[in-house]
Amino acid sequence: QVQLVESGGGLVQAGGSLILSCAASGRTFSGYIMGWFRQAPGKEREFVAAIRGNTGVPYYADSVKGRFTINRDIAKNMIYLRMNMLKPEDTGVYYCAADSDPRAIARSEKAYDYWGQGTQVTVSS
Repeated sequence: QVQLVESGGGLVQAGGSLILSCAASGRTFSGYIMGWFRQAPGKEREFVAAIRGNTGVPYYADSVKGRFTINRDIAKNMIYLRMNMLKPEDTGVYYCAADSDPRAIARSEKAYDYWGQGTQVTVSS
């Protein structure tokens, strides 16, 4: 079992920055793929970024590439999502997730086994 707790959301103006954190407990995430998803009101949850827990190789959705950075701190069992140049369309609830199958990066939420409760990010125009 893996427990995930997100923090760091808030209200920011367009063009601003936020850093989201995800604290993992229960098991080390080094054997997992850790992902960030988001869900805007009235929309389906969508993939934002993922990182291989063992190698740290990141993957991004095209919509955030060049603006967001995912990284991890194995010693602290933490995952971070640094979000720069935020846009109103980045608004949503951001979820941290863990996929116990490390063979491939999954961009579908169905592949992820564990989820946090989410943290709200609101970007004003």
